[in-house]
Amino acid sequence: MSAQGLARGFADPARESQRAFKALMWAMARPGLPETFVSHLTPPAPLTPELAALALTLLDYETTVWLDAPLAQQTAVVEFLRFHTSARIVSAPQEAQFALISNASDLPDFTAFAQGEPDYPDRSTTLIVAVQRLAEAPFQIEGPGIKGHVGFGAEPLPADMSTRLAANRALFPLGLDLVLAAPGAILGLPRSVRLIEEA
Repeated sequence: MSAQGLARGFADPARESQRAFKALMWAMARPGLPETFVSHLTPPAPLTPELAALALTLLDYETTVWLDAPLAQQTAVVEFLRFHTSARIVSAPQEAQFALISNASDLPDFTAFAQGEPDYPDRSTTLIVAVQRLAEAPFQIEGPGIKGHVGFGAEPLPADMSTRLAANRALFPLGLDLVLAAPGAILGLPRSVRLIEEA
């Protein structure tokens, strides 16, 4: 695919990536609380504008990224990411520093990804998951950055999401960090959060 046929990236890369990174940092610092995040990108489907903006912010030639099947099967998506980020796309999820998930209802089991190492817990995969919307709050979580506890929800999510979150927290300081990306907002779920109940 020629550069002329690629969807455009950031119009102002420095400013837009800085804005996206700031929103992401706030989302991770205040787990469970939606952070306003508006992307004006028009990437090839099924890559959403929010996933695309976070990818362009976080990925570079030194990073590895895994794509779920709906993304990996679209040549336009692969070429968009390669051109705009230079990141190395890997076929094995455990080799990825980041994973882009377009189909949240078919989210792979967390054990498929790198969990980090005792001496290097940061060597784990960060999952960036597109959801259709942030919904009512069936999950209640507590942990660093949360005053008391906070509720969150999103659609779609796997039916066993509560079990996954509990197992992920049990691995702390290992485990995965998650970012849920909905139209107009993102929500952070670092590995430090603890599920306290599910409605």
